[in-house]
Amino acid sequence: MKIIVLGAGAWGTALAMSAAQNPLARHAVTLWARNPAQAAAMQAQRLNARYLPGMALPDALQVIDGSAATLAEAVQAQDLVIVATPMAGLRGVLQQIRDFKQPVAWLCKGFEPAISGSFGLLAHEIQAQAAPDLIAGVLSGPSFAQEVALGQPTALVAASSHARVRETLVAAFHSPTLRVYANDDIVGVEVGGAVKNVLAIATGLCDGLHLGLNARAALITRGLAEMTRLGLALGARMETFMGLSGLGDLVLTATGDLSRNRKVGLLLAQGQTLQQAVASLGHVAEGVYCARTVVQRAQGLGVDMPIAQGVVALLDGQMKPAEAVAALMDREPTKEI
Repeated sequence: MKIIVLGAGAWGTALAMSAAQNPLARHAVTLWARNPAQAAAMQAQRLNARYLPGMALPDALQVIDGSAATLAEAVQAQDLVIVATPMAGLRGVLQQIRDFKQPVAWLCKGFEPAISGSFGLLAHEIQAQAAPDLIAGVLSGPSFAQEVALGQPTALVAASSHARVRETLVAAFHSPTLRVYANDDIVGVEVGGAVKNVLAIATGLCDGLHLGLNARAALITRGLAEMTRLGLALGARMETFMGLSGLGDLVLTATGDLSRNRKVGLLLAQGQTLQQAVASLGHVAEGVYCARTVVQRAQGLGVDMPIAQGVVALLDGQMKPAEAVAALMDREPTKEI
């Protein structure tokens, strides 16, 4: 299979590496780097020094300079396109490849910022506007790029309303170290991937304030309830949130030391400003950018998400870390639903 990954960040590079060295298949894998200097350095050094330092690229992985051809030209002869940009870049990429006839999948997790007073969109909703004729889906689940690049055991979920997309993603990436499960509930998978980033900021805050493991367990559990309520309101299935893209991705991102979103919460708890915390990461923390959109979408649907609301108040500077926690604890007693 001919596979092209558009975007040479940590996750795009790691997934391209995994596919290129899959012993069960002989894929021809191309990694498209938008930055010409980055592409040249990766070609010469055979590693992605910025995002995955010290991890050699497989010999079978081809790196190309994104400025050498248009995206439409780059994907023309491929069997599968993987879009590995941040959420903010998804719409523009899909518009450029909107006439592609083979399966397309994105890796980004989050909501697009609201445009002109409207509510922010999930990735499949963006695709419906920007490139409605694509057959497309998402590859998601609990996964740190470094561990995938190292070949450590990982499980992902391929979600799409198109069986062809699901089957192609499984064929492309399922390997002895990477299990890929199929799911046709793309709404649930995308909601889980988006909301868990916001909840990870809250959990990082909890850990940074040394509130204890009881508090962390409560926060993750109640966060899962918030995620599920929003997903059901958007048309998802409840069982999706008990799977890899729901509970699995939430636990990983909320507790793993490699989580950028959790790190934001830890740094805020230490007294850093949001700008200082984000600048120190060197990577995108999607929860920072989509938290407000998550809450806006929930409010429009009449869905209560107090933890997410607390994160927004914290990020906007309306509350200090301890005040955000106190506000959650002071809520009126209610049923566990």
